[in-house]
This record gives sequence, structure tokens and C-alpha cells, in this order.
Amino acid sequence: MQQPTGRLRFLPHLVRTTAFKLTAIYLVVFAAFAIFVLGYVAWNAKNLLDDQIRSTIDAEIQGLAEQQRLGGIRRLVQVIERRSRGPGASLYLVTTPLGERIAGNIEALPPGTLDRQGESEIEYARSSEALDQTNHAIVRVFMLPAGFRLLVGRDVEERERLRVVIKRAAGWSVLLVVVLGCFAGWFVARRVLKRIDGMNDTARSIMAGDLKGRLAIAGTGDELDRLAGNLNAMLDRIGELMSGMQQVTDNIAHDLKTPLTRLRNRAEEALRTAQSPEQLRSALDGAIEEADGLIRVFNALLMIARLETRQLSDSMAPLDLAEIVDGLSELYEPLAEEAGLTLSASVEPGLSLTGNRELIGQTLANLIDNALKYGKPEGDAPATVVVTARRVGDMVELGVADHGAGIPEADRGRVLERFVRLDQSRSKPGFGLGLALASAVAHLHGGAIRLSDNAPGLDVVMSLPAAPSVDRQPAEVPAGSTSQPDGAGFQSA
Repeated sequence: MQQPTGRLRFLPHLVRTTAFKLTAIYLVVFAAFAIFVLGYVAWNAKNLLDDQIRSTIDAEIQGLAEQQRLGGIRRLVQVIERRSRGPGASLYLVTTPLGERIAGNIEALPPGTLDRQGESEIEYARSSEALDQTNHAIVRVFMLPAGFRLLVGRDVEERERLRVVIKRAAGWSVLLVVVLGCFAGWFVARRVLKRIDGMNDTARSIMAGDLKGRLAIAGTGDELDRLAGNLNAMLDRIGELMSGMQQVTDNIAHDLKTPLTRLRNRAEEALRTAQSPEQLRSALDGAIEEADGLIRVFNALLMIARLETRQLSDSMAPLDLAEIVDGLSELYEPLAEEAGLTLSASVEPGLSLTGNRELIGQTLANLIDNALKYGKPEGDAPATVVVTARRVGDMVELGVADHGAGIPEADRGRVLERFVRLDQSRSKPGFGLGLALASAVAHLHGGAIRLSDNAPGLDVVMSLPAAPSVDRQPAEVPAGSTSQPDGAGFQSA
């Protein structure tokens, strides 16, 4: 058996497409609308012609009535005989009381027509030779004195011709709509299906491992282009996440290898050289310290992952930034003095935002801790770390500035990634997760973080959407309370 050609094989798939089904629905709707419009036009045209015929009959009747009034039946018959012979004449018939024809141009009428006075639509024949070819007419019948009867009418042949013309036009119009609609449905469905098949091919190649593949965009700006653009953006984001995951995996393998090796070496050295329980205890304390550092790293990684997936977006509440900044400044002031720095805070009154209190406090604590670690100035630069909170337009800017070595402009975007540590900071404790965590917190709250030069030093600013201003209420701390301010207890990563 002969196999169907490629185009015929395409037809069943084409008919099942949404574009073809929608086109078919529109085709039915347009065809019904075209039939309705033509029917409405035909109905109005019929009524218009009927009104014109009735007007003509009324004019004929008025003239004949005047002739009958002036000369009686004899003159009426003479006028009808003369008018009946004229081209395009109306229909006339005068009969005796017994129904015998006296004058007129009608040969045959349906039985009982002359017995019904008033208007009616009938079939008639003009001559005895054409009795088998009946025509239609609108007529009026009148009773004359002495029982004579008068019929006046007009043929509706024009109306019938118009009906035939409109019927033929309706048929051709519907046929044209169907043909053009089928062609349009085929064209649109094939065009859409071709683009969707291209998307499916690209999706299959991506699923097969080609993660760099992207959906083609025709540039028309239609819904398929918008869909392809959104899917490409999603694929780009997935690619970024996978690259970040791969980078995190490589960084974990690289950066955590050293503390794990150090932990193992301490345990091995303790087993080999410890001579007393005190030495074993000291080795165990060191191992526990190293393990705590590793746990903090993994906790920070889990926190960043949860922030990037917005799993904490429901835990938002109004916050008073002054309380958070003042509490953390008081907490870190002794640590700043030990590092030979001065920590100061400058907060505009009434600042508030909607956010997660724990995350904002932890982020600010990490930024202050980094400033204390790397903000020791060289030379005559002021040895200060300044924490600021101010409103700029619709945003609240929470910043920590120091006068240390700073970060080169080329590296400021890179240090926001996980496990990125510059060469000058590798001598300090840490794993390069603090700024990555701060960036994730800022994005969770709909804001951003930026790094700029403090000339000298580094100025880290976290910009967050502001909430309506609230009056700051002083916190009441019970006497003897040992509770720590917000942000206390968080470990810098």
C-alpha cells in the first residue's frame, strides 16, 4: 500500500492543533454572521420592494377611482383596456358580478381570489398560452357598484430576482468564507506548529544534555516570542544556578579540604604524641573547634540556599532598624576596641522596613564583623567603622564603612559569590560566605547590595524597600537582664 506523502502525514497533526481548532470556530462564527447579514439584507430589500409595490398600487387605485367617478364603469373599462396594453403595465382585471372577464391583462387566477376583498399575494397567468408558467403578484380586490369587481396589482418578479441573486451571493459568500477560512487555518496552524516543533526540538536537545541550547525568537513580539523569551530567561537562570552549584562544589572541595585535613592531623598527632589526659583533652577541644567551624559553614550554605529559593519569604514583619543597629553597635563595641578601632552608629529616627528580623540582624552582624577584621587602616587613616541607616527615596540604605585595604573594583562583583576570598584576606579566619549571605538576604527582601570605595576602605550598603515610618519606642530592658541585642549569637562566615 502506498504510504501517504509528507504533507498528508502532516494533516492529522495539523487538525489537532489549537490554532486550527480556533480557526475552525472563527470560520463557523463568520459564516453564520455572513448568512445572518445577507438574510437581514434580503428581508429588508423584500420589505422595501413590497412597500414600493403597494405605493404603486395605491396610486393606480386613486387614478382609477377618479375615472370611475367621472365616467362610470364604461370609462373605467376603457382606461383599463388602454393601460393594460402599455409596456410594464400593472395588473388589471374587471369582471361582471358572475365573474366573467370584461377587461384586463390577467387570464387566470386562483379560485376565490375575486371573492376576497383587500390585499393578498397570489399566483396568476397573463395569457391562456402561459397557464403552466404562473407568476406571483400583490393585488387588491374592490367591489364596484352593481356587483362588478375590480382587481389591481403588481408583479413581484423583481423581488423574486432579488431573492435569487441574494441566495446565489449567500452561497458563494459562504463557500468563499469556508475556502479562505480553511486555507487561513492551514497556514496559521502550520506556521504556529512549525515554531512549536522548533521549541520541542530545542527542548529535547536541552534534555539530552545541550544546556546551552535556547529557543529561537522570531522577533515578531507575539505570544510565542514572549514565551520563548521567558523560557530562555528561565534556562539562563537554571544555567546560572547549575554553574553556581558546580562552583560551590569545587569551592567546598577546595576550601574545606584544609580544615578537614587539619582536623585529621590534630587527631592523628594526639593519638601519636599525647602522653596525658590533659593533652588528649586539648586535642579534642581543637577538633571540636574545627568541627564547629565546619558546621557553621554548612549552616551558612543551607541558609543561602533557602534564601535563594525564597523559603523564608513568609516570615516578614515590620522592623525598627534603630533597635537593631543600636543593639549590634553596643554588642560589637568591645570587639572593636580590642581590634584598635572605633565603632560608631548613625541612624535616622523612625526608619522601618518589612523583613525578617533574624536575617537582617545576622547580615548586619556579618558586615560589622568583616569590617572589624579587614578595616584596620594603614598610615594616618582614621581607625573607625561607621554603621549608618538612612532613607533614600523609597529605599532604606543600611551601610557599614571602614578605612581598611578595601576591595579592588574589579573584584567587587566576584566577592559576593560563595567561597570567594581575596589573597589579602586568606590570612584571616573565615570561608568567604559573609557577603554571599548578605547578597542573598538583600535579594530576598527585594533589595540589593553594593560595594564602593570609601577612600580609603570599603563601604558596603544594603538597599532595602522602606516601610511607612513608625515612631520609635524606647526599649525597656529589665534590670539585670542578660539577653543579647538583635544579632547576638550569630557567627560570621
